[in-house]
Amino acid sequence: MKNKRKVLRNKSVLLGIAGGVSAYKSIDLIRRLREEGAHVTVVMTEAAKHFVTPLSLEVASQNKVYGDLYSNPMAHISVPADAEIMVVAPATANTIGKFAHGIADDLLSLSFLSFRGPVVLAPAMNWRMYEHPVFQANLATLRNIGVLQVGPEKGTLACGEEGIGRMAEIPDIIEALKSVFTTKDFADESVLVTAGPTREYLDPVRFLSNRSSGKMGYAVAAAAQRRGARVTLISGPSSLPHPKGVKVIPVDTASEMEQAVTSELASSTILVMAAAVSDFMPAEKSGEKINKSDAFMLALTPTADIIAKAGLKENRPFIVGFAAETGKKPDKARKKLRDKQMDLVVFNDVTEAGCGFDVETNKVVLIDKKQEIELPLLDKREVADAILDRITELRA
Repeated sequence: MKNKRKVLRNKSVLLGIAGGVSAYKSIDLIRRLREEGAHVTVVMTEAAKHFVTPLSLEVASQNKVYGDLYSNPMAHISVPADAEIMVVAPATANTIGKFAHGIADDLLSLSFLSFRGPVVLAPAMNWRMYEHPVFQANLATLRNIGVLQVGPEKGTLACGEEGIGRMAEIPDIIEALKSVFTTKDFADESVLVTAGPTREYLDPVRFLSNRSSGKMGYAVAAAAQRRGARVTLISGPSSLPHPKGVKVIPVDTASEMEQAVTSELASSTILVMAAAVSDFMPAEKSGEKINKSDAFMLALTPTADIIAKAGLKENRPFIVGFAAETGKKPDKARKKLRDKQMDLVVFNDVTEAGCGFDVETNKVVLIDKKQEIELPLLDKREVADAILDRITELRA
């Protein structure tokens, strides 16, 4: 098993901040980058200083902030030389226009021309500006030379209008940076992931479900996409934002999830069943709301065993299942591995602190036919990468 570290740990990030309203979000971006272990140096335009102060950015980054072209005449050479990646957020129409045409009249545009690493832009502006043919031509020029773009999003803009132009969300910018430094070892894979709970309805307003938030499955989907895979995520009800670049199929019941998995299975090379699929459903569903005064017995019937059915397919994909138990019961996970013909099962005890449902961390044991690997308490994103690492090792 590889010793997986945070992708951005010890990476040197040059953050460019242009003069847009979204500049205030840069403080949160710096905070998140530092949480990932990155070193952040800020270069800002004079216009950006109207929206966020250099002092605030210096406190957030714990580094000197550069903005004056003449107070340090060689900064446009020395600062980019120390960086491994450059991200401009927000990237305004003015700044992008300068970049596209080689105009270098401020420290940020000079730094762009002297930097020799990967560049990520997070555009932010009014929708009319973003859709203008001249601006789109500028963006195309930069993309054609390898500059990467993340966002913008549709929504309510600072001016109060609706449209495309909102700067990408901070997690999406972080994910774009991580992708740059991630080996695309899953480039030839089609990964099918299930996530979240299912709902089995008693009547139009009541259902049986469980506490699954979908975080583990969403983390696996995002990690596989970052590593180059074509990813389809079949998700039960979840409040999580959809991972960028991932095909998402929303479902509600176990039956709907089974139908979606069956439909996608033949085109998948890897199946990761992280969903907490309901084991039972009501034998009968009332077409009307059941009155509280009505006494009734609830009869249940088993739902389809999706992963077991997948294991019986002749040309089945590599199958990963999950075994969430209350207590240390790895024997149950081993039995699932055998009985359902899985290639790998991820066991965890949901009663342990920091594990289980609706938390950011998990402590799992990876069990396959060859060995068992117990991982320490990790962020679920790190667990996702550990699972993918083990898949790679088992398929080698």
